[in-house]
Amino acid sequence: MSLDAPNMSQQRPIIRQLDDAAINRIAAGEVVERPASAVKELVENALDAGARRIDVEIADGGKTLIRVVDDGCGMSAAELPLALSRHATSKIDGTDLLNITSFGFRGEALPSLGAVGRLSVTSRAAGEEGACLKVNGGALDPVRPAAHNGGTTVELRDLFHATPARLKFMRTDRAEAQAVGEVLRRLAMAEPFVSFTLRDVSGAAGGAGRLSFRADAQTGDLFDAMRARLGRVLGQDFAENALRIEAEREGIGLSGFAALPTYSRGSASLQHLFVNGRPVRDKLLYGALRGAYADFLSRDRHPAAALFVECPPELVDVNVHPAKAEVRFRDPGLVRGLIVSALRHALAEAGHRASTTVAHGVLGAMRPQGEGPPRAYQMDRPSAGARQAAYAAQEPDLAGFGEQSARVVTPEAHPEVRPGQAVAAQDIPQGADPAPAPEGAHLPLGAARGQVHENYIIAQTRDGMVIVDQHAAHERLVYEKLKGQMARNGVAAQALLIPEIVEIGAEGAERLLDHAQELSRMGLTIEPFGAGAVAVRETPAILGTVDAGAMLRDILDELDDLGDSQAVQARIEAVLSRVACHGSIRSGRWMRAEEMNALLREMEATPHSGQCNHGRPTYVELKLSDIERLFGRT
Repeated sequence: MSLDAPNMSQQRPIIRQLDDAAINRIAAGEVVERPASAVKELVENALDAGARRIDVEIADGGKTLIRVVDDGCGMSAAELPLALSRHATSKIDGTDLLNITSFGFRGEALPSLGAVGRLSVTSRAAGEEGACLKVNGGALDPVRPAAHNGGTTVELRDLFHATPARLKFMRTDRAEAQAVGEVLRRLAMAEPFVSFTLRDVSGAAGGAGRLSFRADAQTGDLFDAMRARLGRVLGQDFAENALRIEAEREGIGLSGFAALPTYSRGSASLQHLFVNGRPVRDKLLYGALRGAYADFLSRDRHPAAALFVECPPELVDVNVHPAKAEVRFRDPGLVRGLIVSALRHALAEAGHRASTTVAHGVLGAMRPQGEGPPRAYQMDRPSAGARQAAYAAQEPDLAGFGEQSARVVTPEAHPEVRPGQAVAAQDIPQGADPAPAPEGAHLPLGAARGQVHENYIIAQTRDGMVIVDQHAAHERLVYEKLKGQMARNGVAAQALLIPEIVEIGAEGAERLLDHAQELSRMGLTIEPFGAGAVAVRETPAILGTVDAGAMLRDILDELDDLGDSQAVQARIEAVLSRVACHGSIRSGRWMRAEEMNALLREMEATPHSGQCNHGRPTYVELKLSDIERLFGRT
């Protein structure tokens, strides 16, 4: 390392006042990172103006053109110069920076954009004449009259032309266009009653360009509109497999939709969180979402959700990040607890429900991969009466075919037959009646009809069939029973003969001791032991011999990352999961019909039984219409 100070000249530095152009370019560096940042600022301005329709056009990924057209309240000619001045805004009066109910409030977006690109703003307020103001690299032209419908059109050309060094850090046009689309989709999720369109007009001289995204305004109930909008943005599969979330605690509300654990993803790309309608990427909220699903997903799987936190503006500070992407709650523990409890309650109410995409994947794997469209078989569909008469006429007389017919006999009706053995009719004792058809097809998981490969239960439902993985299903049932027993009886703790002293530094020890009461409920008892150390007196008995130092450091890492720690609980539940695995029905075990039906009924009554302890489905449901489609009957 050089002894010279590279940031200091040989002469004494002199403090100077920067000119407005330099100030605006510096501010633009904080607010406008890429074209997607500019689109975010302009669309948020349109939403603050009360727009019900917002159209966005970009060219070359937004590098050469960004145009945002809205039908909001608009501006008068006298207001246009003010709108392009720093720290001039209509959204706050400056007396209370905690009572912020709008997206923007700093008054920096438009002047920052005008400082780094060629900006024009055309607007008309109700009862006013239209006007246009242009800015080039921070220099304002005079306001001119312009023909315009109600609302505002903001056009930004040649982004960063005034700071060409920033262009070197831009990604490809396609990557920048994808980022713009992602920003617009996130904003569209929070505003289901507003229409959004995104067009790519690259190379379209005077043409309409290519429509990249469109979301029409929804009507009706808020949750119905929200579900329809999320289906449009995140896909219909998400809407079909999402659970409605609605909860409130001490003035803070939570709404939205969270997907079933079996709809999990390999990344966190389908996790969208909003605070008072503002898209945020806050580690506290993401940590709460992950904690709510921790008992249902392995560490490499991520839940999908769109959650909206609503609270009085004085309970959250949105002015802690230059791009307002992070927030700070006055009581973060309250918000985290609300998210975790609301999600777990919704997942428990879902019972044995599993994602429909599981069945879609099964059907996709069963379809032949031939070239060309699937062959369609045309069939005449007779009436119900005609089918009944045909069945009666076609019923075979088995009396003369005893030597040639064979059927599968259930062991409970004929104990002398081995499981799954196919026997001929003459091998069945005379006068023996076949086993009666099991009842229960009207129940959600139907009635067991058989078992294949001593691992999978086949059940018939009212309108299809269900295939159950007997080991995974019973493992989840045992696991839920063990968790219930632990919740009722508490976590047993084992006292250490010699307390283990762990050196973790003064700050770490203080943070751990702040959570000592919560850790004690999980069987981990700690006490202060001098400066920067804690003494571990008790550990959870179910964990056996543990490395207390490693456990405490894991807890500290979670506290630093998420503001809360589930490390002890996660280790206990991992032990319970292993116990459940060893205590459940094994693969390869033959089950009697009453055992299979008892397992199905217990699955219907047990929360979370639709997925195993690792988030995989415990059963697959195939509708009769899907099965008929496989055989070309539709």
